Amino acid sequence: MPATSITSLRAAPCELIIDTDPGADDLVALLLAMASPDELSIRAITTVAGNVHLAKTSRNARLACEWGGREDIPVYAGAARPLVRAPVHAAELHGEEGLSGVTVHEPAKPLSQGNAVQYLIDTLGAAEPHSITLAMLGPQTNLALALIQRPEIAKGIKDVVVMGGAHFNGGNITPTAEFNIYADPHAAEVVLASGVRLTYLSLDLTHTLLTSDARLRQLAAIHNRASQVVVDILNAYIKHDMDVYGMPGGPVHDASVIAYLVKPELFSGRRVHLVVDSREGATFGQTIADWYGVLKRPANVMWVSQGDAQGLFDLLSERLARLR
Repeated sequence: MPATSITSLRAAPCELIIDTDPGADDLVALLLAMASPDELSIRAITTVAGNVHLAKTSRNARLACEWGGREDIPVYAGAARPLVRAPVHAAELHGEEGLSGVTVHEPAKPLSQGNAVQYLIDTLGAAEPHSITLAMLGPQTNLALALIQRPEIAKGIKDVVVMGGAHFNGGNITPTAEFNIYADPHAAEVVLASGVRLTYLSLDLTHTLLTSDARLRQLAAIHNRASQVVVDILNAYIKHDMDVYGMPGGPVHDASVIAYLVKPELFSGRRVHLVVDSREGATFGQTIADWYGVLKRPANVMWVSQGDAQGLFDLLSERLARLR
């Protein structure tokens, strides 16, 4: 069965909560989302520990709002550690502050009062059925905690779109696991078991959507603050993966989730049955996608496997040009 293209019949902006652990690629994703108000109505940003500690991910999310001119978006801090496992971070990739290549500072806009998990419980619990989409750009701890406390809030969720997982080409934190899932596989299991509609954009996809010298020049040619921030971050960030994997460019993982929400026709995939491995051992954090349906089990996720790389960078360029 071939991969199927994905289309959108959207009549109004998607009501969106972005759950994130910025992180370089998260920052690019946030700016892309902020520059796309016709497609995405961002209700809030919720932060989680992941790429760096919670205090830094929460600061970096507020920096994104400042750099994107969207300080109206509330930012709620959430879980400081995974559900079960010991915390793990990725400072060797994202830098000690989570944003290599740029100078960070304490944003003028403070965090919103309250906790991200309670925000999710309150917002999803009060929402119309199947009305709110969640973009999950880091470990899924916040949503898992909310679902554990109030399973019925799942009815308010339209879609959960995850940057996470790996199947065909291995992981990026262990030979089998992708970082976001590895950082809290138990949370990913909770979300998977909740019955919400799930879409996964994994390393199978993001390792094909790479920067190039021409694409970085394309972004730099915009000549505004947002584009300069993105280019400076990417120039520092992509070196690690290019060195480790021998790639001609670097992936911008989390930006693919926002591009998928804004312009789904750039992507194609297949509904599959997915299992997350939370057993201790060599496959801890692995995602097993039954691509060929050999288990004969019901599909529980859309696994996005292909995308238009130049289309992604054209979209990013067009939208960053709308910012300051």
